[in-house]
Order: sequence, then structure tokens, then C-alpha cells
Amino acid sequence: GTSRQIPQTIIIGVRKGGTRALLEMLDIHPNIVVAATEVHFFDWDENYVKGIDWYRSLMPFSYGNQITIEKTPGYFTSPQAPERIHDMNSSIKLLLILRDPTERVISDYTQVYYNRVESHKPVQLFEDIVIKNGALNTKYKAIQRSLYDVHMEKWLKHFSLDQIHIVDGNTLIKDPLPELQKVERFLNLPSRIMSSNFYFNQTKGFYCIRSDGRERCLHESKGRPHPLVNNTVLEQLYSYFREHNTKFYRMVNHSFNWH
Repeated sequence: GTSRQIPQTIIIGVRKGGTRALLEMLDIHPNIVVAATEVHFFDWDENYVKGIDWYRSLMPFSYGNQITIEKTPGYFTSPQAPERIHDMNSSIKLLLILRDPTERVISDYTQVYYNRVESHKPVQLFEDIVIKNGALNTKYKAIQRSLYDVHMEKWLKHFSLDQIHIVDGNTLIKDPLPELQKVERFLNLPSRIMSSNFYFNQTKGFYCIRSDGRERCLHESKGRPHPLVNNTVLEQLYSYFREHNTKFYRMVNHSFNWH
């Protein structure tokens, strides 16, 4: 009685916003099944040309009363993804998880830093990448990815605001349940995720998941310590994002406690 379904919901981003945590936490819900890997169907041309049947073949088997969800954080910043997703299903529900844009930039750098260290490649200090000739290097990809207003504008050309639910990534990590209950309501699902599904792991410094008699934490690559960043550089980042954040708040009719 099961079959592979095209996702009725997609977590479209943002990279280093908490997409993996959100997916793993939603996977607790009996009416949700999740794709195991990031599919990159709508943002990578070489995958998109393989067609919708190839995309469906990567989805998990589900029952008729279950929602299939995939997550690919690259979708949010992709120029092609909004139109392609709309072409597939114009009434789809989208989940977007965001966090303070400066924190996201530092987290983005941290991931690349550790990847380079593990591959024995040379690394640069955060400040040496972010500052060029005494000014903020606004062409740095990690900074570009944090311009939420710029990317959101593209999505709102194809989808109405009530089709996009924004999850507060900063809150999800500190207190997961209220954010997940909002997602349950957005997806019109019965309330099944409970506080007993989470426990705080003192060693890791974030919540882990308890369901079906099993306990699991996010991969060790998550929650890595960020480098200490020079205060002057931090202030430059806060200042640069301020106007973009204000525009974004207006766009989505909601304010966040970002710097």
C-alpha cells in the first residue's frame, strides 16, 4: 500500500540555517516521511534534465496519509529553483529555516574551514576572507547567501507568502517544540511531536531526539565551535545586514531578533 510520491513539502533552505535539524525533528511525526539525502534537483541543471520520474525515484515509500519532505538548502539561493518548483506544483508548501545572517556567515565559514582542514588544504582566517582592502568583502559567497531579502524576492514572484512558512533557526535550537508545533499547523497535521521527544545533551550543547525507543543526536559535524571573530568585523557585518534584514522583515510581515 505504499508508493514513492513527489514531495508535498520542501525545505528550501537556508544553508547552515538548521535544515538538517529541522528535517530530523520532523521525521518523528508519523505522518511525515523524509528523503535521506539532499537531492539538488531544482538547483543543479545536470539533475534537473533527468526529469521528474528520476526525482520521484529518490523519494522514500509512503502511505496515502503521509507527507513526503525533501530538503536541499541550495534551493533558497538558486535563481532557477523557484520557477522550477512552481512548474512542478504551484500549490506546494515550502519550509524556510533562517537564523541571524551574521551567525550564518560564520557557520558557513566554519563548515568550509573544517572541510579544508580534513582534506589537508590550506585555510584562511575568517577576517582575511571577510575583509578585503579594509572594507567588507560583500562578494564573499557566504555573505551573499545571507541576503535573505534578495533571495526571498525571487520566491515571492512565484509563491504567495502563505505557502512559505519561516522557521526561526535560532529558536529551534534553543527550544524546538514551539517551532515544530507551528510547522505541524502549517502542514495541517495532527499534533504528534511532544516535549518528551527531546532531551538536552550537555556535551554537544543542543537538543537531541528521542522517538520509537531510540535516541539520536545530529552528526558530529553539526554544532561545531565557531571561531572568535574580531569585534570590529562583527560590527561591520551587523551594519551591512541591518538594511537587508529590515527589508526582509517587511516582506514577510515578521521581525526576528537578529543583530
